[in-house]
Amino acid sequence: MPRISSKFLQQDEAVQSVTGLGENAEDERKKRMIKYTVAMTVRVICLVVGMFVQGWLMWLCFAAAIFLPYIAVIIANDVRQDGGAAVATVTPKATVVAEPLKIDASTVKIVSTEPRAGGVD
Repeated sequence: MPRISSKFLQQDEAVQSVTGLGENAEDERKKRMIKYTVAMTVRVICLVVGMFVQGWLMWLCFAAAIFLPYIAVIIANDVRQDGGAAVATVTPKATVVAEPLKIDASTVKIVSTEPRAGGVD
């Protein structure tokens, strides 16, 4: 078995922490989908209400139905990149050196020099 020698890290050196990481990607995606669904539901309500009212309220409902998809896509694509505190990278200071394995010719055992059946080695 090869011997491995290393220098140990000092106790006062910084270590990385996972507590500063952002929100889980699946949870964030779920929240964005809920926001998009709510905006599209409001759009459908605006279309239906716009068919039954007249005057400026009709135009307001149709304008909302036209511009809500754009706003909903902007909201749904709002991905937070900086959800948590900045995580500093720690450069390892330990050096690991593996010495080559020394094989003694007396411990090597050759089982057979004949090719296997079928001609495949």
